[in-house]
Amino acid sequence: MQNTQQHIVEAAILVFNEDYSAPLEKVAEKADVTRRTLHRYFKGREELLASCEQEMRRSCNLAMTAALDSSDNPLTQLERMLYAGVECGAKYSFFSKLHTRPEHQHSTHNAECAEYDAMFSRYRAVIAKLQEQGAISPHITAEWVMMLFSGVVAATINADAFGSVAKNSLKQFAWFSFSKGIGL
Repeated sequence: MQNTQQHIVEAAILVFNEDYSAPLEKVAEKADVTRRTLHRYFKGREELLASCEQEMRRSCNLAMTAALDSSDNPLTQLERMLYAGVECGAKYSFFSKLHTRPEHQHSTHNAECAEYDAMFSRYRAVIAKLQEQGAISPHITAEWVMMLFSGVVAATINADAFGSVAKNSLKQFAWFSFSKGIGL
């Protein structure tokens, strides 16, 4: 039972990352379940999206925290964060899209937003440290670096999905593109 529910959530993340307005029929098809089975686990779109967001937040937060905690060297932390984003794949990409949507109600009183803000603060501190060291130009904002980061993750996900790049080269290409894009 839990496996089916998780499988539906994973399928929904992939489908909604590609097309946020996709019908639930597409999610059911991707999960290889009937629409009736999907509704056995989720009353509607909003409940399914909430479950997707919870799963994305959980897995991406774990991956990003592990990347940040893996080293004291900010350059190593940044590289490992990029790899974590690539490994999270559509989860990272879709979560980033959801969190930056105009209708997202960002609140510091919301525990989930507070968790995101804490991660963003740590990310920002890594960028600031690299700027202090002269590795990244102070003329590039942390927001720009983060948008470029998301773009490189999305490009890597697409390259993997289309099979246009050998799997063993994906992370290497992602880091090369990202690091050169921020002047490293």
